Amino acid sequence: MKIICVGRNYVEHAKELNNLIPESPMFFMKPDSAILRKGFPFVIPSFTKEVHFETEIVIKIDRVGKMIQPQFADRYFSEIGLGIDFTARDVQQELKEKRFPWEIAKAFDGSAFASDFYPKENFDLENLAFKLDRNGENVQTGNSKDMIFHINTLIAECSKYFTLKKGDLIFTGTPAGVSKINSKDTLEGYLNDEKVFEIKVL
Repeated sequence: MKIICVGRNYVEHAKELNNLIPESPMFFMKPDSAILRKGFPFVIPSFTKEVHFETEIVIKIDRVGKMIQPQFADRYFSEIGLGIDFTARDVQQELKEKRFPWEIAKAFDGSAFASDFYPKENFDLENLAFKLDRNGENVQTGNSKDMIFHINTLIAECSKYFTLKKGDLIFTGTPAGVSKINSKDTLEGYLNDEKVFEIKVL
């Protein structure tokens, strides 16, 4: 399976990191070893002093597709979840300044968490609220209606470059509000008002 991530898909998030707003979807990849298994804590890696959470709606692909047209993209997934793209922000910034690739800041072991997946029919995908609480306080909120590139567009664009296969995950981008996590934090994610995950940080 592949983990395909979308960068800068919310205007305010792009602005908060002083990034340009993209004119087309910006993709990067994580290996399958980046998956943080459910029930396991997130361990802050020794090579970074500043890991940020980035809460995102996650799409699970359930059939093979290539060169998918946007109007047919909804046929290629039946479930969604909520995830976190953990990012070593200090490492990423250093690499960006050198104009180096920044996979090691995004694709390290344990850097991709996804909740259980739920039938997409349970949600209004054009107006899906989600949020993250840290230690009982809300720290990030988002809504799919604010995506620059919506789910069907992302699937279609992905499939131009990568053959999508059953089990692939698409992390659809994070809204504004990303910030540093600390040891002993507890992270709780919600789709609408339903809690769908809890992660302990070590």
